[in-house]
Amino acid sequence: MFINKKNSISVLFVLLMSLFSFAQKAPKTSLILISTSFGDIKISLYNETPKHRDNFIKLVKEGTLDGTLFHRVIKDFMIQGGDPDSKNAVAGATLGEGGLGYTIPAEFVPSLIHKKGVLAAAREGDAVNPEKASSSCQFYLVQGRKFTREEIDKMLKGKNARRDAKITYTDEQYKTYETIGGTPHLDMDYTVFGEVIEGLDVIDKIADVKKDKRDRPLEDIKMTLKIVKK
Repeated sequence: MFINKKNSISVLFVLLMSLFSFAQKAPKTSLILISTSFGDIKISLYNETPKHRDNFIKLVKEGTLDGTLFHRVIKDFMIQGGDPDSKNAVAGATLGEGGLGYTIPAEFVPSLIHKKGVLAAAREGDAVNPEKASSSCQFYLVQGRKFTREEIDKMLKGKNARRDAKITYTDEQYKTYETIGGTPHLDMDYTVFGEVIEGLDVIDKIADVKKDKRDRPLEDIKMTLKIVKK
């Protein structure tokens, strides 16, 4: 077959430029490493929630979260941290009210559910925060538990009765809660903006520690965070 070298070079050039353009536009994955005395947790931040992603990256770069505690731990539910007031907090001190003076608008994405291992933003309650805006710095990692489809449907029925925008799940999302577990009752009320890709067992270890009546671990669990390459 006859090949026109000039045309082939032109086609190749266009193809290479297209690939370069795609690479430039393709969203990059942001990975965060949370180090604790119980082990390391590697988290991938979602590009579908850019405000939360960018804010978290900023906090990590500035070292804002370094030295904060996982100050609220509830087995089969979640582990919460990031309160700046938890740095050097004395034993028994009430934590969970600290912030950085701003909030982040909610970014609810139906495909991002509260499965086990997701990273989500804490926030103040609906009574003072009807927009469901997120805390500037406090977050939680979901441990949760497994749910049956019947349990999920019962939860949805009660939750949707109080909402204008109804929540529905795909078959795959039902299966996720049935096999992996999570906290479905938090969906579309708290922003999910990342998920654990390594170190899921560390959440289980932390969730299992002894704690006081306010769900604060009796022994401080400090964290340090850094951005890691893919």
